[in-house]
Amino acid sequence: MTAAQVVVGVDVGTTAAKVAAFGVGTPWRHVAVREYPLLEPRPGHQVQDPETVAAATLSALADAVAAARGAEVLALSVSTAMHGLIGLDEHLVPVTPLLTWADARSAPQAAALRASGDAVWLHQTTGTPVHSMTPLTKLMWFAREDPGTAARVRTWVGLKDFVLLRLTGTLATELSSASGTGLLDVRARRWSEAALELAGVTPEQLPQVLPTTASLGLTRAIAARVGLPAGTPVVVGAADGPLGNLGTGALDPGVVGLSLGTSGAARTVVAAVPEVLDPSLFCYALTSEAWVVGGAVSNGGLVVRWAASSLAPDLHGPGEEASVDERVLELAASVPAGSEGLVMVPYLLAERAPLWDPEVPGAFLGLRRAHTRAHMVRAALEGVAMQVGVIVDRLDRLAGVTSVRATGGAFRSALWREVLAATLDRPLSTVGAAEGSALGAAALGLFALGRAETLAGALALVRDEDEAVTVPPDPELVATYASARARVPGLVASLEAVARLFD
Repeated sequence: MTAAQVVVGVDVGTTAAKVAAFGVGTPWRHVAVREYPLLEPRPGHQVQDPETVAAATLSALADAVAAARGAEVLALSVSTAMHGLIGLDEHLVPVTPLLTWADARSAPQAAALRASGDAVWLHQTTGTPVHSMTPLTKLMWFAREDPGTAARVRTWVGLKDFVLLRLTGTLATELSSASGTGLLDVRARRWSEAALELAGVTPEQLPQVLPTTASLGLTRAIAARVGLPAGTPVVVGAADGPLGNLGTGALDPGVVGLSLGTSGAARTVVAAVPEVLDPSLFCYALTSEAWVVGGAVSNGGLVVRWAASSLAPDLHGPGEEASVDERVLELAASVPAGSEGLVMVPYLLAERAPLWDPEVPGAFLGLRRAHTRAHMVRAALEGVAMQVGVIVDRLDRLAGVTSVRATGGAFRSALWREVLAATLDRPLSTVGAAEGSALGAAALGLFALGRAETLAGALALVRDEDEAVTVPPDPELVATYASARARVPGLVASLEAVARLFD
């Protein structure tokens, strides 16, 4: 049995398309997921076939629509991963793969912008830290390293733009995704001429920028393929990060939305772009009146997965990934909080916030003979928590953080919840909605349709209020982790001294 009316959140992520149909005003929902590969044809290149991603999205959409049969589908609303880049020819056919946010080929271009000092004004103008994740640096790479391909490109688009093109036949982007390109003047809300000059492109080579609440129509061909009426409204939506805040209900001043899976991010909503943006933080749009400021970490739950495979391979068995996670976390829980002085700097992948310097490596600091693999696993988890804590501290200076609303696979673990709450020294409300950004997209869709006067009101129409569980910070653990964080600068300084011995 379905609801009388349904809104569909289409969330196209880095490794899967998740399409969720939500009953309006009821707890009914159906989630369809289709996975696709992230390819590495060369070291540092992390790409996908755009048509494969589009086909997976349409398959999941057809599944969700079929499950909602009998209900009125009010609209689709779209969320996608940020920072992707695709080159299209004059017929709007891809001539490049989708270069994902994880594609690091443009690291030299990002480094050159930092060395020249251009990174400072670019960040303040565009709200996007200069990093190899951004379309700005990717475009610079094409101009320098692959000008032949660049010459064949008539239009450069992001993942959101490509999905909208396939659904509606319209070439357009929206304010949220555009604000993550490194090419948009976020205060003027138009493409930055200075950034475009660095990138080597013209405004005519980029899509028009629509409000995130704009609506287009589903094409006849796609409508028939997925089982919907032609012209069904497609709300262009926002990027997955800002929509994650909406999906968790982290909208009020002082509330941080925290997502933690393989990677992670901490973000808070403000009414306008800050006059001066902290160099370690990004600023992306949710709507024209709601902006999300925060920081992303490349190294989240994957750090504990690495510790499990590298330090505890005996815990592994065929087809037992979920149980291995539980066993390695039990191993971590067997040693005291603070790992008896052991600290991990968890930079296994090129890190983003707060340094935005991909060259800084990870390390274990304070290692002694008494430390065991259990200490190292716990230090890995605690290192991620402390990294998130640095970002929340920066947000606290901006907006006075009072609480955190968290979502992601890591929070199925009581240890993760306990450590994060204590490290952040704030109540941590874990939101059970596995739909994440798809839920935020659905809420934004209802807001765009005028079904609610506020974003929070729209969220209330599709969210199950019973999903949130709050974990208060344990005072004893708070003191332990405050002490551990205070020791890190001294440990890093001592490591630098040791490194000089080998110069």
